[in-house]
Order: sequence, then structure tokens, then C-alpha cells
Amino acid sequence: MTTLSDFPITKKWPARHPDRIQLYSLPTPNGVKVSIMLEETGLPYEPHLVSFETNDQRSPEFLSLNPNNKIPAIIDPNGPGGKPLPLFESGAILLYLADKAQRLLPFDPAARYQAIQWVMFQMGGIGPMFGQLGFFHKFAGKEYEDKRPRDRYVAESRRLLTVLEKQLEGSAWIMGDEYTIADIATFPWVRNLVGFYGAAEIVGFQDFPNVKRVLDAFVARPAVERGLHIPARG
Repeated sequence: MTTLSDFPITKKWPARHPDRIQLYSLPTPNGVKVSIMLEETGLPYEPHLVSFETNDQRSPEFLSLNPNNKIPAIIDPNGPGGKPLPLFESGAILLYLADKAQRLLPFDPAARYQAIQWVMFQMGGIGPMFGQLGFFHKFAGKEYEDKRPRDRYVAESRRLLTVLEKQLEGSAWIMGDEYTIADIATFPWVRNLVGFYGAAEIVGFQDFPNVKRVLDAFVARPAVERGLHIPARG
């Protein structure tokens, strides 16, 4: 596909600014990773709300961009070689945008891969485990009489928070003094765990003062404050 209009998704979500990055998302922890990143970098973009209430994520148009029917997804009309680049998976999008903007990912090769490892830590651990805890604590799973599934995810969430707590000892951010995509990947999920999921007490969040300190610093950033509400819900 050589132009933005060649992508079927643009039929359902027309681009008013076809020269900008097109963001298809919802303000969930995975979704706001990308809107925060775009706000932090200043890359021009146009957000489109993918409503779960109307199953937009299962529409043929959305599936043509992301066959895994998950948000977020993007199309960069000015991708590598000047050709449109479609991408899904929030971690891959963060890496791409960091390279495009030349920001929020260390230039030093060793530090770069160390930052990427913490993004993978979030993708493979924090996101899935916190999400499962949210299901068993807040949503339909809370009605299950057998609390062993919930308790498993409580224990695993505490273990992951312990890892993060140690990494943040004496550090402003996950990578030390430098704010990176590792923080952008991680702290929307921490915020969701103790806020939307209401799981602060059950995981003993008071035992993780460094995590709380950095979470507070994260949500105080103006770009984060904006990105947490993009795309705006109807």
C-alpha cells in the first residue's frame, strides 16, 4: 500500500490530516502508552477512538490493520523510505516512535538494550499479570468462590512490584536519571492497578514507596496528563 487512503481502516476512520500519524486507540493502559509517547515527542498525529462498546476492534476495517483485534495501532504515512507503515502492539510502536523522534530511548547501545529489556518486562509480566488481577478483583472473576486464581495473580503482582521497587531505589526513573519508554510502558499499568482496578490494598501497595514516588512523578508530567485522556471518549 503506497498511500494512506489505500488502507481499509481509513474508510471507517477517515483521516482529516493524512500527513500525520494515525492513531487508533482507546484510553486503556496499553492505549495511553502511545498517546503519551506522541505527546512527549511532539510528533504530529491524529487520534481515532476505537470503541469497545460497539466492538470497533472486531470490525473488518480494524482487523485489516491489526488481525489480533487489540488497541493501539498506528499508520505512519511517512514511514521508512517515505512509505506508509502500519504497526500494532504497543511495545513495537513505542520503539518505532522513539527511533523516529530520536527521543526517550538511550543512544548508547548498552543502555538502549537495557531500556528495551524493561519494556519487555512490562509487556511480558506487568501488563498480563495486572490485567488478570483486575479481572479477578474488579470484574466478573470477583464472583468466583474459588479465590485461588485471584490469589495467584495477587502474589505475582506483588512479586513484579518488588522487582520494580528494587530497580527504582535511588533512581528518578527506571533507567536512572533518564526518563524513557520503559517508564511510559510501565506506569500506566501501575496507575490502573491502584486506581481503576482498586487493587492497592490487596497487593499492599504501601510496601512499594519507590514505585508510588515514581508513579506520582509520572502522572504529574504535562504530556502524561494529556495523553491519559486521548483519544477522548465520546
